[in-house]
Amino acid sequence: MIRVRRMEAKDAGAAARLEAENFSRPWSEQAFLDTLSCEYAYYYVAETEAEGLVIGLCGLRSLAGEGEITNVAVQESFRRKGVAGMLLDAVLVKGRELGIQAFTLEVRRGNNPAIRLYQKYGFRGEGVRRDFYEKPKEDALIMWKRQGMSK
Repeated sequence: MIRVRRMEAKDAGAAARLEAENFSRPWSEQAFLDTLSCEYAYYYVAETEAEGLVIGLCGLRSLAGEGEITNVAVQESFRRKGVAGMLLDAVLVKGRELGIQAFTLEVRRGNNPAIRLYQKYGFRGEGVRRDFYEKPKEDALIMWKRQGMSK
């Protein structure tokens, strides 16, 4: 079984390791610790219930009435098992509790599995950030989910 819960300081090291497995410019353990202390940041982890292993993470930052979804990462062996969806559900519910009506995120333009998942949740591409990602250099698709969109 997998459960999703709010990230705690004790999870920062595991979150940093997961980031390093998924991103070419990963956040450090300290970056997670710093972010967790921000009153506008809501970060979640997915963990295996039996072992307590952090296998996924996702963040929400509430900025000027909008929700920025960040750091969506799932351990490779747990992909395509609904973990990312569980994490998105958690941050979208929290966002709605905060009164957020518009959510945004960035995704590598070539990351078709992630784009399809975000589309399933009602996100739509609305712009591109040229050469946003490094190693390899790639554009970011800017996606938005606005009130009244599905899920």
